[in-house]
Amino acid sequence: MTISSFLKTVRMNARIRTIIDHGHNDERIVIDITFDTDIGEYLVLDTTYTNQGSISNKVRHPFWFPDQKVKTGDVVVLYTRKGTKSSIKNANGSTSYFFFWGLDSNVWNNDGDCAIILHIDQWASHRVTISQK
Repeated sequence: MTISSFLKTVRMNARIRTIIDHGHNDERIVIDITFDTDIGEYLVLDTTYTNQGSISNKVRHPFWFPDQKVKTGDVVVLYTRKGTKSSIKNANGSTSYFFFWGLDSNVWNNDGDCAIILHIDQWASHRVTISQK
């Protein structure tokens, strides 16, 4: 493994910059893209902190981004509300992508709420089939 490929494997290519208008209709997360990636390999979760200050394992409202190639310097904005995916080209050559969670209520409306972004480039699923007797 080269140093470059090693650094790519340990670097988070998407980072949450901020949450804007938390608790309001235009509530959104702003995510900076720090290295070319596919935002479809990322999942955002809503959680809180424990009394000891650790991130809680009680996650709510997962949002898995659809596949979308993004480049270094791009911005991904995830609105909590309903809407239609779109993008705009910025004056500096980057692109801003807008995604919508489709929820009927706000997510980050209490002190101590926490947003998590996870990189999930590998996953597997198993469909449950319940036989009718």
